[in-house]
Amino acid sequence: FTIFACNKNEKTQSSFKTAYLDTAQLLEGYDKLKVEDEKFKVKSQEMGRPLEAKVNAFKSEAQNFQANAQAKGQAWAQQKGAELQQREQQILQERDQVLAQIQTEGGKLQDTLIKQVKKHIREFGKKQKFDYIFTTSEDAPSVIYAKDSYNLTDKLLKELNDQYKTT
Repeated sequence: FTIFACNKNEKTQSSFKTAYLDTAQLLEGYDKLKVEDEKFKVKSQEMGRPLEAKVNAFKSEAQNFQANAQAKGQAWAQQKGAELQQREQQILQERDQVLAQIQTEGGKLQDTLIKQVKKHIREFGKKQKFDYIFTTSEDAPSVIYAKDSYNLTDKLLKELNDQYKTT
């Protein structure tokens, strides 16, 4: 004859504290992202100015070439045409390099800002004792339905913008 006793003193958690946020809305409303984006646009334009000057000079030279080709003869036209083609290739290569540099720097900036936002969300979740915080957006909806009261987007956006204003 055997008796088994099971005293279960463990506290069971019957519910989780969960919420969600709309990442697209959060990023669109984040003031720091807007400011950094504007700064980056200005920087991109500055990076492109020397190239733009070269393109304008090339266009002017190409127009002069067309105007002078008949007057200066076929030999001159062939030589000058080859020079212009070579300069055009150089300008196109430089354009590709500038675009690649802009894209690389833009990607790094965006990655840095996204990491900062994710860190803030994690800290917020820990401080508010959330078990889960889900993300959603129109493009990638992981939350199909939830009560509006579970949406943290506005609260987090206010915190992020307030934090940005104090820095």
